[in-house]
Amino acid sequence: MKLIKIAALCLMALGLSACSSKFKTYNGPEVTQVVVDKSDRKMYLLHHREVLKSYRIGLGFAPEGDKQIEGDGKTPEGLYFIDRRNPNSRFHLSIGISYPNEADIAEAIALGKSPGGDIFIHGGPPKGARFSPRSDWTWGCIAVKDREMEDVYAMVRDGTPILIQP
Repeated sequence: MKLIKIAALCLMALGLSACSSKFKTYNGPEVTQVVVDKSDRKMYLLHHREVLKSYRIGLGFAPEGDKQIEGDGKTPEGLYFIDRRNPNSRFHLSIGISYPNEADIAEAIALGKSPGGDIFIHGGPPKGARFSPRSDWTWGCIAVKDREMEDVYAMVRDGTPILIQP
């Protein structure tokens, strides 16, 4: 009887650890495009024209206008692609956006500045930070809650286009 209780406890522990993993699986329709509407603070995961998921988002700390230079606190606008993922992000999980493109680089160079980079969709601020994932607090990234980022990370593949609208 004691052995059965120990086995049951072990199975429960294994089940709980699997449930608490930040890495989810997704077997639904392919996400063919991500659309971000900066003015409405919404991000949509689309399968062609069908919205699969929508999220309230936080943006860069100076969200009005297009990102032009490193450190301006703006979130870029335009068509980009998901180009990398970071499972060890200090913002829970993150997927990279292909900013800067050639036009972004040329624009920054014309201003005598760097365009910056490392723009991601990521989870909330690190534990203990004073920011909410729903406020505009990033350096130009797009932030969602950690549990939402787990879904985004599972659903969106590298190479997926992302349209970021004003």
